[in-house]
Amino acid sequence: MSALVVGLASPDHTSQKVWGLVGAAGYACAALVAARSSTPWARTPAVVAVTGAAAIPLLYLSVIGRAQMEVGVVERAADLLFSTGTPYNPAPHAVRDFNPYLPGMALFGIPHLLFGDTPFASARVWFLVGFLAAVAGAVRVLTRGSGLATEPSGAARGASAGLTGALWLIACPVVALPLSIGGVDPPVIGLLCLALAFTQRGHAGRAGLVVGVAAVLKWTAWPAIPVIVAVLAIRGGRRAAFRCAAAATGLAALTVTPAVLVDTSAFYQNVVLYPLGLGPTASSAQSPLLGYLIVLLLPHGKAVTTALIALSAVGMGASLLVRPPRSTVAAADRLALGLLLAIALSPATRIGYAIYPIVLIAWPRFTARLSADRPATPHPAGEPPHHRRTVASHLCTDTPATAGPPPPHRSPADRDARRRPHREHHETGARHSGGRRRFPPSWLISSPHTPSAKSRPPKAPAAPPALPFPAEPRGLDGR
Repeated sequence: MSALVVGLASPDHTSQKVWGLVGAAGYACAALVAARSSTPWARTPAVVAVTGAAAIPLLYLSVIGRAQMEVGVVERAADLLFSTGTPYNPAPHAVRDFNPYLPGMALFGIPHLLFGDTPFASARVWFLVGFLAAVAGAVRVLTRGSGLATEPSGAARGASAGLTGALWLIACPVVALPLSIGGVDPPVIGLLCLALAFTQRGHAGRAGLVVGVAAVLKWTAWPAIPVIVAVLAIRGGRRAAFRCAAAATGLAALTVTPAVLVDTSAFYQNVVLYPLGLGPTASSAQSPLLGYLIVLLLPHGKAVTTALIALSAVGMGASLLVRPPRSTVAAADRLALGLLLAIALSPATRIGYAIYPIVLIAWPRFTARLSADRPATPHPAGEPPHHRRTVASHLCTDTPATAGPPPPHRSPADRDARRRPHREHHETGARHSGGRRRFPPSWLISSPHTPSAKSRPPKAPAAPPALPFPAEPRGLDGR
């Protein structure tokens, strides 16, 4: 229904209208396949949805040469970067002249600079490649060496589940639409998912590098830095949080600072004023959200929305200090809330930015099943160290570590008869060693899974077995 509404409501000769009409047919076919499937969220309906709502519209729009305005902006930014040293137009006038993205986004336009107007050199294709690479990396990070790999086929099942989840993520309308028409947000949200995956696995440095790469693409990735640092401070300590913060901010500073120094005015006009709707040219990203209505109805509405965005940022920062998130799901929820407030309060925004909160709420909850949020340990954390290992006596051939607890149907007399040869062997060794014990005490050879001597029920006396030779005389001390 959402695709059909977009197709009918969009103006003619736009890429959104083509996607809406074609995508509605693709979703209808996927719904029919899902209705005949006995498994919920199966892979076959996801493949049909991705094919009809993303692949076919992308190929058709690439052939006819119709794309979102962002594709041309990024390709021109790459040309300006190699010709002038900055990806920003120093004197922008029309909407197409502005580049509201950070310098790293110009890298997606380099193939067009090298190979010209060919379908596979379009920045739209490389937005898709970047998104798919980031999501595939997130699935691999979460399924590699996880708890699902306990059985021989466990890792394969985890990778298969991750692939199915990635297909359903691509089939989501808020993701399929920008992937088809050439939106710049999919690679950014894909990198955020990869950074959260590294955070969940405890790799602070890699999480910082990935979120730093996302931060050099667009401003929407910057709120993720303090959120990921906060959850790493809880899960990994101050050193992990510092390592992540240093990697993210250092990479972002090294990338953004040269563009600021080359032409500060161009950077300020394109990246600061234009996205906030404070420049002389109104942004084309306008939706009837709260920020747009404030600017439209209230005097000095732009100043009011700017103050509200600043207050929401301060409130989110205070919440990270007062009650930091303790899991990646909680961190993604906190980040989604912050981005949702910024999107709603911004005077120049669009409903397509909903890709951020929707993916951040849905994807981490799915990936939590691919890898445990806390590394699995074979023993409880509070167990004494000497209980975490079983030391077998070098005199015994059958120890609790290898034999395990006795079957419940065996009587105490039978257990005593089985242990008597080993006990006599120990006694013989002690007698020949001058009375000194050569074997470890009982608390070293006990297992946490074997009942202790105190908790073991008293053994019934059993008659000694008949020996083929006379018993050895014993002294007063039992020897």
